Amino acid sequence: MTHRVRNSSAPAESRSESRIPVVVVGAGAMGGGWLRMLRASPHARPVGVVDLNLELAAATVASIGLENVVVGDSVTDVAERSGAEAVVNVTVPQAHRVVNEQALRAGYPVLCEKPLAPTVAEALRQVALADLTGGLLMVSQSRRYFNHLAAFRDAVGELGPLAAVHAEFYREDHEPGFREQMAHPLLVDMSIHHFDQLRYLSSDEPVAVRCNSWNPPWSWYAGDAAAAAEFELASGARFVYSGSRCTPGLQTSYNAEWRVYAERGAAAWDGEQVVQVDFDGRGAEGAERAGGVVADRLEGIEGSLEEFVRSLRDGTTPQNEVRANVLSLAMVEGAIRSSERGGERIVLAELLEESLAQAIADERQNDIADLLRSWTSAADGISTPAWGSVPATPAAIAEETPDDH
Repeated sequence: MTHRVRNSSAPAESRSESRIPVVVVGAGAMGGGWLRMLRASPHARPVGVVDLNLELAAATVASIGLENVVVGDSVTDVAERSGAEAVVNVTVPQAHRVVNEQALRAGYPVLCEKPLAPTVAEALRQVALADLTGGLLMVSQSRRYFNHLAAFRDAVGELGPLAAVHAEFYREDHEPGFREQMAHPLLVDMSIHHFDQLRYLSSDEPVAVRCNSWNPPWSWYAGDAAAAAEFELASGARFVYSGSRCTPGLQTSYNAEWRVYAERGAAAWDGEQVVQVDFDGRGAEGAERAGGVVADRLEGIEGSLEEFVRSLRDGTTPQNEVRANVLSLAMVEGAIRSSERGGERIVLAELLEESLAQAIADERQNDIADLLRSWTSAADGISTPAWGSVPATPAAIAEETPDDH
């Protein structure tokens, strides 16, 4: 669907200076964080909050000091009453698809928290939904938006073909609530960031994985809070990953600590302020890159929001548009499958095709199921023209929308 912001008749100058009105779905701790950020954002402003727990939603709005914000338990109703032009989906992963479908079918573009879906099959159904409606569905992989990560990527780009990429993540991470009850709290909720960062660093995409996960005896998580994985990349290089969410000492950055080895040298990033590069025999001395040498751009969820709004205004495709995000999710599911099968090698292309078959079997909306069946492969489906390339009209989408939506 072509969205109001994108097709506004207002002058381009006034549109660029305005804050687009958005509805936040989910009033828990993460939703509260988004609302506090949006209150001061130069790009968007919160006009509605949706949660099944209306008392929680009202309390969250009041605690942040927001005024004239519509509160309700229906995405489409609150969006319509508040005059919203987009939806920010901050619900638990299991609710992402339902909220995204309600919003997209009603004509609202969506910025959705990661992970997009619990499975690749469900993610592919959302790709088809975005194709069908023509609406923008972007995943907020917020840890792509760090200035020193961008500097690290520039350093890696100087090194030539990769040999190996190493990332280590070790934290004492207390997350009361659904995270501590997940079967794979590290791989699903945290490693998705690091796997996606790997894809941001290089176009050398993952093709297969072997992984083992476990839960240390002192862990306060119900599921596996630690894992070690080795991904094969398309070039033959390797991505070696290890991590834990219940490590009380020598903790790394939440962005992990990184080291890259390649044809012309090596580069490292501590996950925070220091990027080092040693290539063509120059040595690391004098090659440290920190502080003022990196771009000064919005980071984290602010950076994600900025790109989302820019894409709406310009009609461009953001880097985390739903199709581009599927392979990051496939890395997670592949690692979980491997671990559950005793470290078996999982080929991601095969996982994608199995997921497409499952998506077709699971889908109950005929229009989405028919579109999934029309794909020659899952790889074809996630490489279809991205948002903004085939404009649709609200009337056309309304004709395609089933009566129960």
